[in-house]
Amino acid sequence: MNPSDNREELIKLANTRMPFGKFKGSYLIHLPEPYLVWMKGQGFPAGKFGDQLKLILEIKVNGLEDLIYPLIRK
Repeated sequence: MNPSDNREELIKLANTRMPFGKFKGSYLIHLPEPYLVWMKGQGFPAGKFGDQLKLILEIKVNGLEDLIYPLIRK
């Protein structure tokens, strides 16, 4: 995977919204960390969406949200 592929994936991640539940419509990066931890305990969904949630949790745990915010297209 080349760097431009990684950037495109990060842009997609930044612009993905929660499709269900209490935070439906929120950007994944705006989900509260405790909610993501709870989801992890319940088991993230399978597939790409679950992978995105895992990555968002890792980003939040490591304090890297500021890398994602500028990529949001409003």
